[in-house]
This record gives sequence, C-alpha cells and structure tokens, in this order.
Amino acid sequence: MIVDHLILGGGSAGCVLAARLSADPRRTVVLVEAGRNISADDIPDEIRSRYPGRAYLDTRNIWSQLTALMGYARSNTAPRASRRYEQARLLGGGSAINAMMANRGAPADYAEWQALGAEGWGWDDCLPYFLKIETDRDFNGPLHGQDGPFTIRRVSDDKISPFVDRVMKTLDRRGYPIKPDQNGPWEDGVFRGAIAVSDRGERIPTSLAYLTPDVRKRPNLRIITESVATQILFDGRRATGAQLSGAMAETIHAAEVIVSAGAIHSPALLLRSGIGPAGDLASAGVNVLVGREGVGRNLMEHPSIAVAAYLPPHMRVRDLAEHHEQAIWRFSSGLDGAPRGDMHAAILSRSGWHSVGTRLGSIFFWVNKSYSRGSVRLASANLQAEPDVDFRMLSDERDLSRLKLALRMGAEAVCDPSMDGHRGTVFPSSYSPRVAKVAVPGAWNALQRGMLAGLLDMAGPLRSALVHSAITLGTTMRGLLGDDDALTDFVRHNVGGTWHPSGTCRMGPAGDPMAVTSPTGRVNGVEGLRVCDASLMPSIPCANTNLPTIMIAERVADFILAGR
Repeated sequence: MIVDHLILGGGSAGCVLAARLSADPRRTVVLVEAGRNISADDIPDEIRSRYPGRAYLDTRNIWSQLTALMGYARSNTAPRASRRYEQARLLGGGSAINAMMANRGAPADYAEWQALGAEGWGWDDCLPYFLKIETDRDFNGPLHGQDGPFTIRRVSDDKISPFVDRVMKTLDRRGYPIKPDQNGPWEDGVFRGAIAVSDRGERIPTSLAYLTPDVRKRPNLRIITESVATQILFDGRRATGAQLSGAMAETIHAAEVIVSAGAIHSPALLLRSGIGPAGDLASAGVNVLVGREGVGRNLMEHPSIAVAAYLPPHMRVRDLAEHHEQAIWRFSSGLDGAPRGDMHAAILSRSGWHSVGTRLGSIFFWVNKSYSRGSVRLASANLQAEPDVDFRMLSDERDLSRLKLALRMGAEAVCDPSMDGHRGTVFPSSYSPRVAKVAVPGAWNALQRGMLAGLLDMAGPLRSALVHSAITLGTTMRGLLGDDDALTDFVRHNVGGTWHPSGTCRMGPAGDPMAVTSPTGRVNGVEGLRVCDASLMPSIPCANTNLPTIMIAERVADFILAGR
C-alpha cells in the first residue's frame, strides 16, 4: 500500500500536519514518532503540569545521547566541550516539555523571511495563522484569536510571585514601562508572559490539542510511535517512502514524504539519505543523491546568560505548581542595524524545580535577534548515530557584545535600591552542565540539594561566601562588572541556548544555493519530499519558537491541501 502522506516526526509540527491532512477523508496519512505516545488518557503528571521544570529532565522524554557545542572560541586551540542538548523525543515534541511560552515574534521577523527569499511569508501572510492557533483568554481584537486549539493566558494577580512582581515594578521605575500584552503591538517594555495553558491549568501539547480522541479515531490516520526513520527511500530523485527501525521495523511507501523531525534531526535525516553538501557527505561515507549546500547549515539559536539572586522567604514562589516564567522584559540594545526589541529576558520566580531552585530568582537573558550561525553534520554513516551539532554561539561579535550588555543591565536591575530587603546575594548564572547534572532527580542529588538549600537559609552573613564557593566557584558579579576581559571570558565560557534550534533546511528561491526548500517546504532538487518544522526558518524570530513552528505547520498543511 502507498499512503498519500508519510510524516516523519511527531513533534509540534508533525502532529499539526497529521491532524490537518487527515481531515480530508480521501487522504491516507501515517505519522511516525521516535518517542512514546502521549494522549489525554496517559499524559504523565510532570508533562501535564503547568510548571515545566521536570519534564525535560526525564531522559525518557529526550534524545538522551544528543550533545552540542555551544560557545565559540576564537582560538582553534581553545578547548570546546560538548554538553547535553535537550530535544524532545515523544509525541507532541517540544510542545510536551517546553516552557509553554506562546509568543510570535515581531512583524519585522517575517518581513525578513520574505526579504531572504521566503516569498509569501510576510507578517500579513502569517498573522491569520497565528490567530487560527489560539484562544486568548485575556485579550480580544485584531491581534488575538478566539477559536484555536491553544488556550493562552497570563499569570493572575493572586498567582504572580513576589519576586517577579518586584522586578517588574523596579524595571518600570528604571524606564521600561509595564505593558499589558506581550502579543500586542511590538514594543519594548515589561509584560506578563503569554503561556499556552488549558482552562484546567494544564499543558496543551500538540499531541492533545490537535490529535484529539476523535482525530485519532480517523480510519485514514495511522500513528506509529517508538519508531525511528533511519533513511528516506528514493526511486531516482523521487522520494518513495522511508525505512523505520524500533517498535515497527518496516518500510512504508508514500506519494509524499514530509520530514518534521526538528531543526537537528530533519537535516540529519536528509544527510543520511544523500541530500546535502557533497563534500561533507563523501567524507561521511554517504552516497550523494543531490548536492544541497544548505542542508545542516544556518543553524540558529538564542544565546543566553542569566543573573540570579538568593530570595528571602517572603519573596519565594507561593504555589509550587505555578508556571515560573511569569514575566518578560523586551528591550532594544541600540546596536547599529539591530531591530527594535532585539533583546529578551524571562523573569523567573524560581530557578529550578528543586529545593535550591525555589530559593533563587533569575532574570534569564537571550539575544532575541542573533546573528551567529552554526551547523549540523553527520558524525558517521551510522544510521543510528547522533549528528555533530555546533551552534558557534557568539562567533558573531554582535551577539557577544549584547549578551555582555544584558548581564550588566540585569545586575543593575536586581541590585537596584528598590530591591533592597527583597533579595540577597546577586550572582551570574547559566544553565551549565554542572547545573543540569545536579538538577536530575535521584536520592544522591536530592541529598546534596537539600543540604545546600538548608545552608543557604542558615548562612546569614556568610551566605555570599557560600554562594560564591558552592554555586559560582569563585566568580562574583562585582568582579565581572569591574573587569571587561573577565566578563567576556565568563560569557563566552558559560553561554547557553534556549532550546530554539532552527534554520537548517531554510526556505528560499530555487536559485539560492543555500536554500534547501521552496517557500512551500518542497526540497529543491527532488520530488515528493518536503520539510516542515523550525528548520524552514530563514532567520530566527524574536520569539520562543514553538508557536512560530506550529504556524509554519498550519500554513504548509494548507499549501498541501490546496495543491491536490
């Protein structure tokens, strides 16, 4: 049997495609996901929760062997260590483990896509699809949807944490006014964050929002989980299906193959199937089907760094089940050529799911419009091997200078006199491998965290020394702010991502040698093959990438349906 559409990857985009395409009863659709099934009947508590701090730590939910190089060293001899890079491996993908932030980016982001050759992807083209996605419980009007599968809301007055509220008011006094609507007109300011949470106060992954019980009952839709697509099959230059391994080790034939495995695994699958830079493929021992220089290139992320502070008891989060990213600070760096709102900061009520995390508040900064570019390459011809991922963050000096600016601005805000009595020791922070390791659930880690949490509360005048010995390993905020070289080294060494990989199969005109697909997602140079996920983004939007990815899937589904 030859199915009409074989979708490889059941993440944020894949679930949308499966639901929309199978709505046409004349089409047969197969959705393949490497991870386990998540449905309304069996969603785990840590995924259901509107506090997302534990979901991405469970190795059952991620590609546990995937690592990435983050920062970039100007010297070829400087050591660079890979660290684990959490990417979802379960039905619903990133929407099942991410922070649930529901923002779209700036209209200028989509004008940039169009200028880079993604014809038909301007703001006026994309906005109707953003509206189609959402049901906004707080705002109505031309910038807000009311009938979509995602319910969007902001933290209420009675739920906002004392720390977040105090930081917002401090920033307001410092010239960054509190504004009502993050998804309203694009402007600088401080906003309560828009999050996708159901009326019951629970996460809404695409595996629930789109693959509802009625959709799953459709006779023309088959969902395969715990199975990996190892290679796309071709007859000449026409894709004819894919080979699966895992729970369902079989070959599935299709009229159209749609790769929706995310910005790391989508290009990896194309590369393993012989589509990519000819030199790289030959070096990896892969026969070249179609030479496309852009496959795996243009890898983008939002580079991040943070400022944290010890919270006295009266400033700590009251409800441990409450979402932690309760407010955001959008500001403009003033860098020549950078757009308005090119910087973003999440104001966090807690810095982790555990006892130490509840004692620390953070401002988590990222460069909203980053310019550094990395790559995804094959590590070997082994069909099961994870690819080599190198983000090369801060390789563009403009990103480095802005992240340093962010750390300075964050320190000034948290050390503002209006915060006196409402925070303790202030220190630089990042999501380092050491922090990630200590956050993993387990008895030994729990013992270590419990001891440190108790000591933080009891330390009194010795608290600063404890923080700088046990947490920052000797690095102080004062030392960084007083020594620009030390600040540069700290940011370069500790830069992290925001789990927003994108751009590795970017859209563009057929004549652009670095464009992997057409503006409808068709892979250039072959037939019967598309890509549909964050890989398509020509440039990174000033947003958490989940909602833009879902928007892309809605649009590509309409392109396919209109082309029948």
